[in-house]
Amino acid sequence: SHNLLPDCAPHSVDYFIELLRLHNCAGCRFYRAEGRGHLWDAKGDHVKNAAFGPPYALLQGTLEVDGVAFKEMPKEGCSTVRRGSVAWIGSGPEFLISLADHAEWRDAYTVFGSVVPEDMAIAEEMSMLPASTDVWSGVTVRLLKDPVYIKVKRRSNATAY
Repeated sequence: SHNLLPDCAPHSVDYFIELLRLHNCAGCRFYRAEGRGHLWDAKGDHVKNAAFGPPYALLQGTLEVDGVAFKEMPKEGCSTVRRGSVAWIGSGPEFLISLADHAEWRDAYTVFGSVVPEDMAIAEEMSMLPASTDVWSGVTVRLLKDPVYIKVKRRSNATAY
């Protein structure tokens, strides 16, 4: 579950609400999962003098629904990526959930939500699922052997999904 940030990312939140109206997010999935390694501590703080990845302490996926054209998201005001942040990669539909604080990514991403604290353990478990490695633009990435598909539904709390 995560809480949305309508005050600083209204277009992104509107898109998420549209997903709820569809009642089906077919094709929405996580496909990349990288833990913190020894670069960040359990609270998500960066270890002094450590590299910034790989691994990059993130889950990556897509919120593009099969058969529905995705309209690029504008850059919006929320930009600080912290442990639990949910953010677009570029203009979407690719997105990430951060498992650590990433001050080095300042202004690179539009953060439109945050994972509720009690669900961060699930995100951490996902980062340890069976994976293989690939190289994207010279960077080693960890890709899930079996993607984790996403279901979108409203919780009783009006701003949590």
